[in-house]
Amino acid sequence: MIVNSLSLCYHNKLILAPMVRVGTLPMRLLALDYGADIVYCEELIDLKMLQCKRVVNEVLSTVDFVAPDDRVVFRTCQREQSRVVFQMGTSDAERALAVARLVENDVAGIDVNMGCPKEYSTKGGMGAALLSDPDKIEKILSTLVKGTSRPVTCKIRILPSLEDTLNLVKRIERTGIAAIAVHGRKREERPQHPVSCETIKAIAETLSIPVIANGGSHDHIQDYLDIEDFRQATAASSVMVARAAMWNPSIFLKEGLRPLEEVMQKYIRYAVQYDNHYTNTKHCLCQMLREQLESPQKIPPVSLRWLSSLTGEHIHPRSPPRRACWNGAGGRSWRNPYMKRFNAPWIASSALWSLWLSKNISPPCGTSPRNWRSRLQPSSVCGARASLRVD
Repeated sequence: MIVNSLSLCYHNKLILAPMVRVGTLPMRLLALDYGADIVYCEELIDLKMLQCKRVVNEVLSTVDFVAPDDRVVFRTCQREQSRVVFQMGTSDAERALAVARLVENDVAGIDVNMGCPKEYSTKGGMGAALLSDPDKIEKILSTLVKGTSRPVTCKIRILPSLEDTLNLVKRIERTGIAAIAVHGRKREERPQHPVSCETIKAIAETLSIPVIANGGSHDHIQDYLDIEDFRQATAASSVMVARAAMWNPSIFLKEGLRPLEEVMQKYIRYAVQYDNHYTNTKHCLCQMLREQLESPQKIPPVSLRWLSSLTGEHIHPRSPPRRACWNGAGGRSWRNPYMKRFNAPWIASSALWSLWLSKNISPPCGTSPRNWRSRLQPSSVCGARASLRVD
């Protein structure tokens, strides 16, 4: 077992919840910027992770877990190492332990998803499907607690009866986990159904380990002060925020919500800096722009000349996307699968056009657009290919 001095406390914390297609590195870093204490990655399936190789990307200063098809499944960096929790989807104790040992040097905690009600998770016996098999829950958690150096947690939903729920969480506590996150809805319920603060409170009063309350975004959490109100209503140790943070990650900021345009600018910078896949970036921006995307207001065209200045490439409306990598000497390299250059045309997608609705967003730090590109794309202008080390 790997010995590491990093530890994670789950008392009195503000936590970014695990969200599929949202909890990637740019969103996690943005949440940390705005005051989150702990951030969870999106649920990643054990079988997929076990196919990955751990790659040190020295250009981006990240650690990448790369699938056989060269796709980055999980990317993290030093800044979040002491506060990021890796959430996995699993239905097998040995596979879960293998994944935990693969990632434990690069994360602060290990979490098992036992609450996702979606078919892609439950049909494999994962997520909320585990709630009907307490024996398997106990085996998975006990194996992880004994076999990994990181604190182990799980995230569950409540059962149809309070008695069954309390019996389950008591059994979970006996496995030795560090904390338990409780989404206060049943497996068949959705965000439009009210969250059961009373059930979460009963769990918190029953267990001696920290209880993390989740599920309050729809009815309870609209700004920072609401987070504390939700914590008090549930008597929980900490609060985990999902959709309210997805819509505006500055929900964690004591001073109050920041303007959405500012938040989106910061998100885009992180997305460029860490080479986030453009489809994932667009998805997250669409979640932030959920109301504006349905607005009848006309969207003005984005200056292609300005977009060209961001990328150093001439962009024509009919030009196909290019996939080459800059090698820093004026030529291009096609050989580096981990450092594809940032592809400009996706900026002109409908979601990002909405960001420039009617205002001129200037580059950060008072720099010119070209200098902005230089700061945000070290892989494109550093003069050398990415130096990769596979562990």
